[in-house]
Amino acid sequence: MSGAKAHLVIVDDDDMLRPVLVGNLRDAGYLVHDFPSPVAALTALTEGSSDSAKPDLLILDWRMPEMTGLDLLRRLRAAGLDSTALFFTSYNDTLYEEAALTVGAVDFIDKTRSYTILLKRIELILGRVAGPAEPETLPLIVGPLRLELGVHTALWRGRKVDLTYGEFRIVEMLARSGADVGYREIYDVVRGEKFVAGDGPDGYRANVRAMIKRIRQKFVDIDPSFAAIINYPGFGYRWGGDA
Repeated sequence: MSGAKAHLVIVDDDDMLRPVLVGNLRDAGYLVHDFPSPVAALTALTEGSSDSAKPDLLILDWRMPEMTGLDLLRRLRAAGLDSTALFFTSYNDTLYEEAALTVGAVDFIDKTRSYTILLKRIELILGRVAGPAEPETLPLIVGPLRLELGVHTALWRGRKVDLTYGEFRIVEMLARSGADVGYREIYDVVRGEKFVAGDGPDGYRANVRAMIKRIRQKFVDIDPSFAAIINYPGFGYRWGGDA
């Protein structure tokens, strides 16, 4: 963030939780604006009020009066606002998580999780977690794939692939490995080690399949012959190199 405060926008109708969350995130060094109504947030974020300079991250509840957080995110995307978004909600069913990720959210966090977990996720998304003293900046090149690590940009046959930060990390993991990578490993790189999701101990697998499907489609949109992500049934995926 180059020393500047990251700008967060919280949209949540819970008048008890929201002020506490705002206070904690401000104490953590973030610039935070909040809205109790998705309609108010939509107006401010699309009409250019003083609270609506393009946020670095949207933190959205799911169920709210007048429209859901998912509907709000759809409308913001339709209006051209491409800020990163995560859902912080009590709706923890896999179906809700998949719907949010499909619309373009990068994370989906259950409100039963601690504030510390939420803060770590925000730090990961915004790239504020302390890394090596000399972060790797040279590109990673695997066949037609070029990953610009310093700016998290993916190129396929010279054309930019519009990946989210989480999707970029998955592609980087697969490309670096050169071998089969399990569902759990893929999920952990996005959501954190041993995070529980979905129904049963293997519920995360459906989320990984949805993530990979979205990533594949983004590559296919650029190159209809793309076939570099190969499924290992029952285990995970691998990168097919020059495929």
